[in-house]
Amino acid sequence: MDIFAILISLILLMLLAYRGISVLLLAPLMASLAVLLSGDGGLLLPIYTDTFMRALGNYVTQFFPLFLLGALFGQLMADSGAAQSISNGIVKRLGTHHVVLTVVMACAVLTYGGVSLFVVAFAIYPISRELFRQANVPKRLIPASIALGSFTFTMTALPGTPAIQNAIPIPYFGTNSFAAPGLGIIAGLIMLGLGTYYLQSRVRKAAANGEGYGTHTEREVAPRQDDTPASTLPLAVALIPLIMVIGLNALFTYGVFPAMDLSYISDAFENITPSRQTGLWAILISLLSASAWLIITRWNHWKDLKDTINQGCFGSLLPIFNTASEVGYGAVIASLAGFMIIRDAVLNVSGNPLISEALAMSVLAGITGSSSGGLSIALQTLGDEYLAMAQQAGINPELMHRVATLAAGGMDTLPHSGAVITLLAICGLTHRQSYANVAMVTIVLPIFALISVITLGTLFGSF
Repeated sequence: MDIFAILISLILLMLLAYRGISVLLLAPLMASLAVLLSGDGGLLLPIYTDTFMRALGNYVTQFFPLFLLGALFGQLMADSGAAQSISNGIVKRLGTHHVVLTVVMACAVLTYGGVSLFVVAFAIYPISRELFRQANVPKRLIPASIALGSFTFTMTALPGTPAIQNAIPIPYFGTNSFAAPGLGIIAGLIMLGLGTYYLQSRVRKAAANGEGYGTHTEREVAPRQDDTPASTLPLAVALIPLIMVIGLNALFTYGVFPAMDLSYISDAFENITPSRQTGLWAILISLLSASAWLIITRWNHWKDLKDTINQGCFGSLLPIFNTASEVGYGAVIASLAGFMIIRDAVLNVSGNPLISEALAMSVLAGITGSSSGGLSIALQTLGDEYLAMAQQAGINPELMHRVATLAAGGMDTLPHSGAVITLLAICGLTHRQSYANVAMVTIVLPIFALISVITLGTLFGSF
């Protein structure tokens, strides 16, 4: 009966999220439904106030600074004109003869540098629309091009990416954002190479069929009216904040923190293990430094710096509370007796911990429609078990980290995914028009990259 209760609540969570109902409301409601169906209705209120809210609060405590600084940095990049300058620079160099690659690379540079994928989608879509129109390439391919550059290899594969998905495993495995760099680069190249090739084949097929840009009523979601940057920047200057994010992250991860004696932190805070936190601290320092650089160097050029800062800060709230609500939901599900059966089945699905971990991350990311949500739920409930399994099998935790992030970035873009729904709304297109191509580059190819990394990691270990 408990398994039935879990399945019913999960199915309703997916269906209602797909219908556009906020996870902020759905998560506690579906968690409550699972509790009621399992026969524990008398414990409903304490489960909500203690289990659900405690898990939600713990997640916010741990990751809110990263959401906050990430959203702030993205808004500063957009409003300073830096994001637009980078996009224009890439367009100028690649031109309209390679429109798919141009859009993919523009999105990739920005997201790898720490700009929020939603900020990137708003910034790149108008450019994409004009490029695709000029080249007479079907507009229906724009969402897949943006998704390939924003939702895939720069989010889960490339070493050092400041994406939240790459930060979540750090405290569980004691790793850092550069975990398994060689395998991450291989996975990234697979996604970029095969994704670009696939989309180019769709362009060629459309041309052969005589299909052009198409006739569209431009009904896309527009950003706020004052989002036009105060002025553009030279490309070299615009790239500095992105280089700072990656460079400072690497400097503190491999240079500053390893050279410091951090034992005094453990003496002052008995619940903190510095080796499990320095990877996250390095990302925070890099984002804060890059944000400060933008504010100071553009001091006399902001239209309204206060508004930009406020919008960036406010923009962090919905994403983190959506994800934290999903984590709270996962904690409630994990407290039910039926989850023990599911957990044991997942843990024992294979003698290879990498395969078991990949399955757990993929399933939960698909259920929640969120890579960060699925990753958080899976690691919160199974992270200790996977670390123990990895140590017993002699598997480097860095490999577990990279497999976890790659797996979470596969099934997370099913049709009910909030990221997919938002992207299609920005582009003014429907699932029927564009989702098949989005699914190919954000689900099928990332899963292939994941299988490749698991195979290489099993044969050669982490590198």
